[in-house]
Amino acid sequence: MTTYHFHEEPLQESWLDLYGHLNEAYYLVPFTNTTWKLQDHFSIGPAYFDDTGCALYTVETHLRYLDEVKFPAEIAVETVVLGSDPKRLWFAHMMMVENRLRATAEFMTLHYDTRAGRTAAFPEPVQQALKAAEVAELPDWVSRKISLPR
Repeated sequence: MTTYHFHEEPLQESWLDLYGHLNEAYYLVPFTNTTWKLQDHFSIGPAYFDDTGCALYTVETHLRYLDEVKFPAEIAVETVVLGSDPKRLWFAHMMMVENRLRATAEFMTLHYDTRAGRTAAFPEPVQQALKAAEVAELPDWVSRKISLPR
């Protein structure tokens, strides 16, 4: 599996819940910060937006909480590209603390032209780079759904 190591950051005390753990809402902060670096890596970050008006819009996120994160901690986020097509990018982040997997987040994003108000194809070089980065085999935890027996 091709894994990128785009981002690390310290756990902030302001992100803690009443129990001294990383609050569930703040798990997305390091993941979002990593997504910016993913975009920069594939040349579709803020400079690209300024030039083209195109951006990634998240349309779905699946977040799994696997183990607690207590203060102090250094959060490292690993990234895999799960799939792509001309207008979509599907990727996942894995939150590591002390070399242990603590959470995963799976994202489906659209390449959106904010000037035209609709989706648009990624430039061909970006499409090629994303395809080349896709993992050969999906991790067993992607594409899950939440449900209870009925």
